Amino acid sequence: MPIQYYIYLSLALFSIGIVGVLVRRNAIIVFMCIELMLNAVNLLLVAFSKMHYNMAHLTNAETTVGTEGQLFVFFIMVVAAAEVSVGLAIIVMMFRNIHSVDVNFLNRLKN
Repeated sequence: MPIQYYIYLSLALFSIGIVGVLVRRNAIIVFMCIELMLNAVNLLLVAFSKMHYNMAHLTNAETTVGTEGQLFVFFIMVVAAAEVSVGLAIIVMMFRNIHSVDVNFLNRLKN
């Protein structure tokens, strides 16, 4: 499959994530959109890693070039899992205290 399809899909997913973060006020949906953006980046990293591996494999059959992108994806997934666990804990504590998950309500807490 051509790399352009992966680029277009990743661009669409990332754009949906950006629109979701900017438009929605529910904190849980904002976190879901952030995860969608991270997965779009992961898809693009894996696609470019596979393309780089295929190009290097043509010249040397024993190459390990192109695995760096997949390692980056693994680390991004680990960091995203930690971010979600901390973020959801904050949202649960916010809901217990103010009985709302509206992000705009947090602006009132500054004053």
